[in-house]
Amino acid sequence: MNTRVIDLSHPVEHNMVTYPGLPGPVIGDHLSRADSRGRYAEGTEFQIGTVTMLSNTGTYLDAPFHRFPDGADLAALDLSRLVDLDGVVIDATDRAVGPEAFADLDVTGRAVIVRTGWDRHWRTPEYGGAQAPFVTAAAAEWLVERQPALVGIDSVNIDDLADLSRPTHTALLAAGIPIIEHLRGLDRLSPAGFRFHAAPVGMVGMGTFPVRAYAIVDGV
Repeated sequence: MNTRVIDLSHPVEHNMVTYPGLPGPVIGDHLSRADSRGRYAEGTEFQIGTVTMLSNTGTYLDAPFHRFPDGADLAALDLSRLVDLDGVVIDATDRAVGPEAFADLDVTGRAVIVRTGWDRHWRTPEYGGAQAPFVTAAAAEWLVERQPALVGIDSVNIDDLADLSRPTHTALLAAGIPIIEHLRGLDRLSPAGFRFHAAPVGMVGMGTFPVRAYAIVDGV
């Protein structure tokens, strides 16, 4: 049986906007190839890049520290919650994704991925608009009771943008369940299952950071 690797994360580009109102990354050279030529043997050159960016850039993971000062930061997250996870994808038919969307599913210890299709609006004004799909507080409570390894979504926020109390973030992160937002390409995931991977850099004192999220799917 062959396998396919499916990239589920957005590439990070110079000046791109991930979340409305937040600045995009500034990507450039610390050492350009041209400047490196005087430092190495003839015909040998390197590029050393530099980037200044918010941690909420591209497809990123929220650790409990993002919401709670005493929560686990990126460096403290258990990698067993982030990589080589049995994955399950949920097709969201409503803008507000309630507990009924997860009914009868075994989510314990799994990567629970919510497919809304909202990634089709990525980098457009509509992406961060008022109609963006989200996971309800009731669904978050349902998930907390069953302890998935993590929860991801292909929308701008796992919470309703209009609800500044952020109940879904609060419930999941209080329970130690990481969140991944701004996923893409979830239509390529198999309902029969997949292995999910999404690890950030283990940075101390930070609660969010981009990930290279991907799935491994069995093929013919």
